Amino acid sequence: MGRIRVVFIWALISLGILAVITLPINLQTQLIASITVVTLMAIIKILRAQEIWRLIALAFGTAVVLRYVYWRTTSTLPPLNQLENFIPGFLLYLAEMYSVAMLALSLFVVAKPLPQRSSRAADLKHFPKVDVFVPSYNEDAALLANTLAAAKGMDYPADKLVVWLLDDGSTAQKRNSDKVLESRAATLRHEELQALCRDLDVRYLTRARNEHAKAGNLNNGMQYSDGDLIAVFDADHAPARDFLKETVGYFEDDPKLFLVQTPHFFLNPDPVERNLQTFEKMPSENEMFYGIIQRGLDKWNAAFFCGSAAVLSRKALQETDGFSGLSITEDCETALALHSRGWNSVYVDKPLIAGLQPATFASFIGQRSRWAQGMMQILRFRFPLFKGGLTIAQRLCYMSSTLFWLFPFPRTMFLIAPLFYLFFDLQIFTASGGEFLGYTLAYMLVNLMMQNYLYGSFRWPWISELYEYVQTVHLLPAVVSVILNPRKPTFKVTAKDESVLVSRLSEIARPFFVIFGVLFVGLIVSIYRFYAEPYKADVTLVVGGWNLLNLILAGCALGVVSERGEKTATRRVKISRRCDFVVDGQHYPASIENVSAQGARIQAFQFETHGVAIDTMGAIRFKSSGSEVEEELPVAIRNLQDSGDVASIGCRFVPTAARHHYLVADLIFANSNQWSDFQLARRYNPGLLKGTLWFLGLAFYQTSRGLIYLVKGIRTRPEAQQ
Repeated sequence: MGRIRVVFIWALISLGILAVITLPINLQTQLIASITVVTLMAIIKILRAQEIWRLIALAFGTAVVLRYVYWRTTSTLPPLNQLENFIPGFLLYLAEMYSVAMLALSLFVVAKPLPQRSSRAADLKHFPKVDVFVPSYNEDAALLANTLAAAKGMDYPADKLVVWLLDDGSTAQKRNSDKVLESRAATLRHEELQALCRDLDVRYLTRARNEHAKAGNLNNGMQYSDGDLIAVFDADHAPARDFLKETVGYFEDDPKLFLVQTPHFFLNPDPVERNLQTFEKMPSENEMFYGIIQRGLDKWNAAFFCGSAAVLSRKALQETDGFSGLSITEDCETALALHSRGWNSVYVDKPLIAGLQPATFASFIGQRSRWAQGMMQILRFRFPLFKGGLTIAQRLCYMSSTLFWLFPFPRTMFLIAPLFYLFFDLQIFTASGGEFLGYTLAYMLVNLMMQNYLYGSFRWPWISELYEYVQTVHLLPAVVSVILNPRKPTFKVTAKDESVLVSRLSEIARPFFVIFGVLFVGLIVSIYRFYAEPYKADVTLVVGGWNLLNLILAGCALGVVSERGEKTATRRVKISRRCDFVVDGQHYPASIENVSAQGARIQAFQFETHGVAIDTMGAIRFKSSGSEVEEELPVAIRNLQDSGDVASIGCRFVPTAARHHYLVADLIFANSNQWSDFQLARRYNPGLLKGTLWFLGLAFYQTSRGLIYLVKGIRTRPEAQQ
């Protein structure tokens, strides 16, 4: 009876909503209703009302969206007998309905996400055996040394922890290749990494052939290991000391738990952040996923494996014969398979690893293309909506995660739709200027406000649109190719530790300038038509405004593809740590101010810089985490600044023994709290108005910067050819 009552109540509510959104009203009433809803949502937001009031505001917004969908469906499509108008008009309609569907799925997933879980480190009593897998393909030994040392240095009983380097770059197939250079490189890498693993006391493992990419590499590691749990870290993802203590305890709570996933935190900005210079002041793009969406998925037992920074149950993986490898996104596919078998997952929203993002825009697009194509493969091969064993909520969550990567299609349609009218006078959206204000503009405002409600402190206004646009240009053909041939994509490793030595345009920047030029011509045409056709002024004003918005996004993207010169991809991490600076046997009290994978900056007291040469060898003497014994880390002096009693010294690490790698890893990665503090310092909500004004200023500056880079590139090209 209880279930029947719930169904009956929901049926009544649905009928009531249906009656409201289909109620025939005139345009004036619609305008008043839209203004009222927007005002109420703004008041609730200004008052910072939470819990039920937040849900009420979202409900108000949903009503406006549904009203728009009804009006858009019944009143705005071109006549079917006018195919030149109907076809592009219907494609635009489908793009909008996709956006509405994704908004609905987002509301379901994150309207009320789980709160952050409290720390488990102090409560851990049971210590299961853990195998740590670090899969590698073409990464440098220095990068791997930091990750392996950090993994080996985790605060966990030594007899319960085994670290494995799974080297797919030195397989027997490569070492025995007929290509001499490839064979020689693989053999040298094999010997170098074996020696590194011996020095660090970790296990080295390779295999005969590169089969099934990363999934195959991980499954090969499972055959040679026997730990109860498996922790996976990408080659450039180094864990904090408390990683295992914060994660393994959940497996004792739930015998059906297969995954504890933690967020991916990055020491360096992605190319968008680096070129726009927003890394220090605005939340990173991935924080919306790891800070809100994964917590929302966790509420429905649908948080999924992200390929790294996670602990998995060996018993669960054995049920599916290891990691799934049908798609090139083995992580999400593996989680889908295990969720469908009744296993559970947990998401711990605390950054416990630090990694590197692609430094160049081309590598960034390559990474996102792999994600998009992998999710499309899952959609084609596993179609989560009809996947047996999943709950209804899990089906919706996985559909949300996979369908998201179809965004290049609607984003392309939104980009070119105004041009159909401006260039060809096609009527693909039949509505007056007043109807646009009453329905479309209200829908757009409410949509922005709902996004601000859901993601305000994690995603500033218009940033999602910018990220989608800069990816769409190159992701669209990638997504189309995998839809037509889902078995075609192959796993490609994302480049690690790149750098852009000189400022330049990205090698894949040309389409962005072409699109900007076309949109600019569209702006000129809209101004001309506004004055030349006054009887269409209201429609021209609306379409011209739409094109102008696209032009602003396209202009900001010119700054994204204008690569700023930077010597290294590794960012310096601010720390405060007491030490002694040792030179020529003399000890000077000092503090470490910041550190990177290559070196550190030190403030040394009573250190006399006169007569000290660059590249003079010295050492930093300090206590590593959890130790009472001081140890020395060799360094070479790179630069000096004397300020009275205090000297600022830039140093380069010169590790000569395995223990030195542990000390470097301890300085950079041991303390996870520093990463949380950095994230929290960037998380605040500027609001729609202030955020929009900020974005307009950013777009204007980046447009001019991009055009300057273009002019410089054109000027230097003839010189280079001479």
